[in-house]
Amino acid sequence: MKLTLRVWRQKNADAPGAMQTYQVDGVSPDMSFLEMLDDLNEDLILRGDDPVAFDHDCREGICGACSLVINGDAHGPERTTTCQLHMRSFRDGDTIDVEPWRAAAFTVVRDLVVDRSAFDRIIQAGGYVTAPTGSAPEAHATPVPKADADLAFEHAECIGCGACVAACPNGSASLFTSAKVNHLNVLPQGAPERETRVLDMVAQMDAEGFGGCTLTGECATACPKGIPLPSITAMNREWLRATRKVKR
Repeated sequence: MKLTLRVWRQKNADAPGAMQTYQVDGVSPDMSFLEMLDDLNEDLILRGDDPVAFDHDCREGICGACSLVINGDAHGPERTTTCQLHMRSFRDGDTIDVEPWRAAAFTVVRDLVVDRSAFDRIIQAGGYVTAPTGSAPEAHATPVPKADADLAFEHAECIGCGACVAACPNGSASLFTSAKVNHLNVLPQGAPERETRVLDMVAQMDAEGFGGCTLTGECATACPKGIPLPSITAMNREWLRATRKVKR
């Protein structure tokens, strides 16, 4: 396939950025989107130009590093991570716009790379448990109802890619934060910090400059791991419960 790429280029957070147009030829439909960008960068390097900076790591849909907005959609036209998006999702002759995440809390480091350390600080604010650790406990030492275990696993699938923020019209991180809150709060090991966790993590989310949630649902639609929208309402209930308990 022959494609026209319009790629966002920006040297750093303080420099102005702009879309630059590149032609790529000989693209196999079986290539991943990142492999196609690799080919583009090889051509740029051979021409003596700067390659396009973009984040990637595992390339297996696990780490969430490959965060790109493709034709206006977080991770592209398929509900998957960018590294698992293949070029057969496009047609010969297509023009493809490639941009970084757009959110006030995600500043551009270079080109398509953004600083997502705000997510790390949200987790640091309360995403841990004080339950003693060590050797594996007996299987039935801490009974966990299957429904709670399933819910915890569902929320633990969040890979922190930031697609929810990029897709949200308000740039809200509520889906990410709710996934981190809920997957710990529903388990007995997370019970000791249940109230402080949700209060601290929501406060940190607000301090980072993320927008407010209006439950438009774009976040859940874009999430490659299928974190459901009710996760946010569950977090809101936890927050209200904790707030009332603190006021007492």
